[in-house]
Amino acid sequence: MTTRPDPDVLATLRHRSLLTTHDYTTAELEAVLAVADRFQQLDRAGASTALLPNELAYAMFFDNSTRTKSAWAGAAARLGMQPVIVDGSSTQVSHGETAEETGAMLGMNAHALGVRHDLIIGEGNTFMHDVKRGIDNYLAATDDSRSVPIVNLQCDIDHPTQTMADLLWLREHFGGDVAGKRIAVSWAYSPSYAKPLSVPQGLVSLLTRFGANVTLAHPEGYDLLPDPIRWAHEGAAESGGSFEVTTDMDAAFAGADAVYPKSWGPQALMFERVAANKARDTAGLHDIEQRALAMNADNRDWICDERRMALTNDALYLHCLPADIGDEVTPGVMDQFRVAVAEEANKKVYVVMALLAAAKVDDLAARIA
Repeated sequence: MTTRPDPDVLATLRHRSLLTTHDYTTAELEAVLAVADRFQQLDRAGASTALLPNELAYAMFFDNSTRTKSAWAGAAARLGMQPVIVDGSSTQVSHGETAEETGAMLGMNAHALGVRHDLIIGEGNTFMHDVKRGIDNYLAATDDSRSVPIVNLQCDIDHPTQTMADLLWLREHFGGDVAGKRIAVSWAYSPSYAKPLSVPQGLVSLLTRFGANVTLAHPEGYDLLPDPIRWAHEGAAESGGSFEVTTDMDAAFAGADAVYPKSWGPQALMFERVAANKARDTAGLHDIEQRALAMNADNRDWICDERRMALTNDALYLHCLPADIGDEVTPGVMDQFRVAVAEEANKKVYVVMALLAAAKVDDLAARIA
């Protein structure tokens, strides 16, 4: 599916954190994907991959998670590390501790740190940068030579371990390449409103870099942030793929080879929600929620159903899970792809393994050959 990782490219990833896929060159992403694919092969063969024994892998979650927590724990354990999941609400951040202080406190003991901070638009990725600065400053001040990479386990901008897992799954499905494949990334109805924009943003800005023809579909008012849209256009131009945006879900599905229908919040109201939270405006928050739910309800027909799947080119259905069955996708479509989306989710274990090993293991290509 993927080639052997390039040792020279892997060398550029030593001590590196991943805060968005945009931070890595396409060659560096290819190297990570190749390592992930190799780890998958070794794991399925029952081979040991304990390259980082006796190391501690913290993961700090400010939002609920099943698959990403499992992936982090599974990846760390397979590498011989001790995974520890930290509930973000149990930290002192809400009591005034800065992100830099949190980073220093965790980094003084940890050997790697994953962070999920996706609920507050405009804050999550910034928090991760500040945590990284806190860790780096502590290590420098104490003359500590340890490498403590940060892995973005979802923020307000990107969900890189998810989207790289999606790319691995798409490549496997299509025999090794997504170049020229038509992929629809679409909004879908949900009865809840405060869902992050990061998955569709990460998908359009990543898949276009690998030659895919990506169509983003959403109703009016559900625009993504400007930077990921710009990255998607740039990636398509550089790779020979394409990127377009439509307000017609049927048009996005027509002839698609893969579809990824998922809900996210209306951007303007997500920013209003941040301001209301900071002002502790309970009445304002309630009003924002009601307006957002009303916007969603106006678009109940945005569902991945059998009729829309019939418009596609026998498309593969993808989702980061959990899907709102009966709202985002019909039970019949989900039943058809239930095993497929589980296989898709499992790829995240190997992506996390690859990111940690690439950042921390010398001569990695030779050690996993």
